Amino acid sequence: MASFRAFLNSPVGPKTTHFWGPVANWGFVAAGLADMKKPPEMISGNMTAAMCIYSALFMRFAWMVQPRNYLLLTCHVSNETVQLYQLSRWAKGQGYLSEKDKPVSQ
Repeated sequence: MASFRAFLNSPVGPKTTHFWGPVANWGFVAAGLADMKKPPEMISGNMTAAMCIYSALFMRFAWMVQPRNYLLLTCHVSNETVQLYQLSRWAKGQGYLSEKDKPVSQ
């Protein structure tokens, strides 16, 4: 009971935005995971790139803020991974990452 009370009253506990902000941000990760089943033509390259930049900036924030917010850091590392994968799917669908024509060996 004492450990739960300590967590409840900690600087990153559920009485603070250091807890509820990351909890809400896990929705971005869940949405990205759900979108993996959609065809690449439905992915917005601009929005996915914006989400990559957003998560990269907030990873730095989560690391620099005192006390360090590991829950937020984990959330944005996960989101960055999912969004970069989605961005690669979009780029392949648009033909940006297609293999170059290989020379025919004689």
